[in-house]
Parts: sequence; structure tokens; C-alpha cells
Amino acid sequence: MPLPPLPPRLPLAQLPTPLQPLDRLSERLGAGIRLWVKRDDLTGSVLSGNKVRKLEFTLAQALQDGCDTIITCGGIQSNHCRATALLCAQLGLRCHLILRGAEPEVGDGNLLLDQLAGAQIDFHPARFYQSNLDSLLNAAKQRSDEAGHPAFIIPTGASDGIGVWGYLMAADELRQDFARAGIAPEHIVCATGSGGTQAGLTLGARLLNLPSQVWGVNVCDDEAWFLNKVRQDVADWRDRYQPAFDLASLDTRVIDGYVGAGYAIADEAVFKTIATVARLEGIILDPVYTGKAFHGLIEEIRSGRLAGSDLVFVHTGGTFGLFPQRDQVAPVLTKAHSEQQ
Repeated sequence: MPLPPLPPRLPLAQLPTPLQPLDRLSERLGAGIRLWVKRDDLTGSVLSGNKVRKLEFTLAQALQDGCDTIITCGGIQSNHCRATALLCAQLGLRCHLILRGAEPEVGDGNLLLDQLAGAQIDFHPARFYQSNLDSLLNAAKQRSDEAGHPAFIIPTGASDGIGVWGYLMAADELRQDFARAGIAPEHIVCATGSGGTQAGLTLGARLLNLPSQVWGVNVCDDEAWFLNKVRQDVADWRDRYQPAFDLASLDTRVIDGYVGAGYAIADEAVFKTIATVARLEGIILDPVYTGKAFHGLIEEIRSGRLAGSDLVFVHTGGTFGLFPQRDQVAPVLTKAHSEQQ
């Protein structure tokens, strides 16, 4: 099925991103699979990560709608909120962030960058945030509109029918990567937190006839939640852009079981994986998204669930989320150093 015409898009990300082999790590695993990484942590500098691909389409729609204010939401260390705040500054837009959690005494990681970008930030206790997010977003929009600043609401992670375009087009980029590298990977694996990246890749694999099965390693919630969320996002995309798309043809796969104690809480095994990948390949993962997902990928290869000749991990960024968890990193580094002696 051909792709529908592209909606409005802004050239905000540094594209295409590299597809690199992880030969030392592949040799270490010894499972006969060659690992590759799609370096979407390199979509920019401080703008790095998967969120920028989605925001190319979402912010373009906001501008087309005549809005000068962007309202969005997430956790205190939200990569999406950081990317949105910086892109709003770049585009001369006002940015209002509604964040989940208590305001810290000193900004760190992504929050520090939000503050540097000049975003207006509201903090709300987690339980209140979860129960009242829609009303908080709508109230902020109403106040902005009444003040003469038309506002556009972007949902969590820019994960909706508009944001799906970001990784639908990334799937086409991967198709070209595979052709250049002469590979036909059996699997594409990514972290999934709000569902939009997985939705775009899954839809792209279907529309572009990629040889790969797309898997999302959930870093929060559970398999059922993501199966439903991916379907919702693709249904929204279909209703907006391609009504003839058969939603039943979508093959959504989730690798569950690696959330651990909860969202943004990583255990020692995840931090060990982060350290191993950094030392073997010079690639930095984070404990919220990519570290958990890559750890899950390795465990699934070892169990035999993921098999084949080539496997691609989509590195969706998140490096700044590592710094607020430096206290959890330190013991792993100390232990690794002692083991090298």
C-alpha cells in the first residue's frame, strides 16, 4: 500500500542517522546474531533522540494551525519535554510544560535544559497529575488562548496520529539503510514508553514490506497496555491520513518483563548493561528507556526468543536521564573497576 501524501513537516532533526554494527558486543554474546544500532541518539546534540522525529510533524501542524504556544507534559526527566522546550526556543514559540513530580531544589538532566530553554513549568504530584492530566492541559490552553496566545497541545511523547509520521518515515530510512548494508534483519527492537515510536515503526514495516518484525520493550505499564496504545495511535493516523488502511493487518509485538520496580527505576543488571555497552562500543544508554530495552534485548537473545542473522536496536536517545541517577551508576562502576584489577 503506498504512503499517503506527507503532512506539514519541519526539518528539525539531523537525518539520516547512522546504522552501525556492534561487532564486539555481538562477539561477546556469541549467539550467531550480528547486532546493529540505529543511532537516533544522534538526531541532534541537546535535541537528540526519537522525540525530534515526531516533533518535526507535530510542531509543523501547530504552526499551520496558527499557534504560538506549545503545551505538553511528562515526567520531570522527560526527554520529550526537553526536546519540545528547546525546539520551541529555536522556533520562537512559547513553551508550557506540565510535569509529573515535586519540584526539585536544583534542576538536573533534562529539567535543567527545560529551564535553560525558558519554558514555563508547572509541577504536580504524581497521583494528582495522573488523575487530572487532561483537565490540566485543557485549562492551560484556555488560559493561553484567552491571553491572546493560541495554544497547541501535544500529548505525552508526541504519541498520536501526527507523531506516528516520525517513525513511519524512520522505517523508510531503515529500509534504505538495510539496502546499503546488504542485510535483511529479522528483528527491529526499540524501547516503548508512550507507544508512538513503536506505532510508527510497526506501521512502517507493514506499509513498506520490511523483512523485520518490530518489537517494543516496554519500560512501564504492561504488554496489554502497549498493544492497545499502538492500535490507538495507528487508528488515529488512519483516520487522519489513510482511511483505507486495514488496522487488523497490523502485527504489534511487545517484549514484556523488563519494567523492574517501575518506570524510571533500574536495577543493577540494567546499569551493568549500560556500562558494558559503553565500554565495548562507546555508546551511552540511559536507565529509563534504552538501558532497560537493551538489557531486555540481550536477555531475549540469550533465551533464544530473538534469533536470526541480524538484529537492529533503535537507540532513541535519553542520555541526559543518566545524570540524575549518578548515585546508582557509581556502585556499578566501582565494582567493574575492581573486577578489572
